[in-house]
Amino acid sequence: MSESHSMVRVSAIVPAYNEAERIGAVLWPLLHAPSVGEVIVVDDGSTDETANVAQSFGVTVVSLPVNCGKSVALDLGVQKARYETLLFLDADLVGLRPDHIERMIRVYCEDKRDMVVGVFRGGRLNTDLAQTIAPYLSGQRVLSKSIWRKLRRKVHKLEFGVEIALTKLALKEGWAQAFVELDGVTHVMKEEKFGLSRGLASRFKMYGDIVRSVFTRVTE
Repeated sequence: MSESHSMVRVSAIVPAYNEAERIGAVLWPLLHAPSVGEVIVVDDGSTDETANVAQSFGVTVVSLPVNCGKSVALDLGVQKARYETLLFLDADLVGLRPDHIERMIRVYCEDKRDMVVGVFRGGRLNTDLAQTIAPYLSGQRVLSKSIWRKLRRKVHKLEFGVEIALTKLALKEGWAQAFVELDGVTHVMKEEKFGLSRGLASRFKMYGDIVRSVFTRVTE
């Protein structure tokens, strides 16, 4: 990685499904982070105003006709990205600031890491605890297009659990990783978005995806 932090330009990719009320809190800091050269929102078949809200910020919006899942949305965003360095951010973050973004990119560039993972600290107890136990489940990542293409080649079906898939490949191949604390950042929990019953159903589906990803084969 020859570029310094001051020279690098990053393509930020934000997969979003029905996040009209929340996505602005992610797009604003992205647009004020100097290293971010473009912002791509992949609207994953939303039925609300997610796409329109994102367009009002002047970012690139790509819409899927139906909900295809996070992995498909990320892959489409990577295909559209102009820059080699990628930043993945969830669309429901709370408390994100431009300096969090710059910190992740700086560690990636200056410490010559293959992947940087942002983890919540000091946002709220539930999400802090979850990411202390399993920081590899975080969706906040900096990596290269070449790393993403390697994942696509080695995992037969990238349908779910993209964070687990990246973690497994990183461990298998000995990638240089770093975890960067995002102080004061949390996210809106599924139970808050959808209500208790739908939120729990969505959470259990996510856990099922994670379990299936653990057993998905990574090829040599």
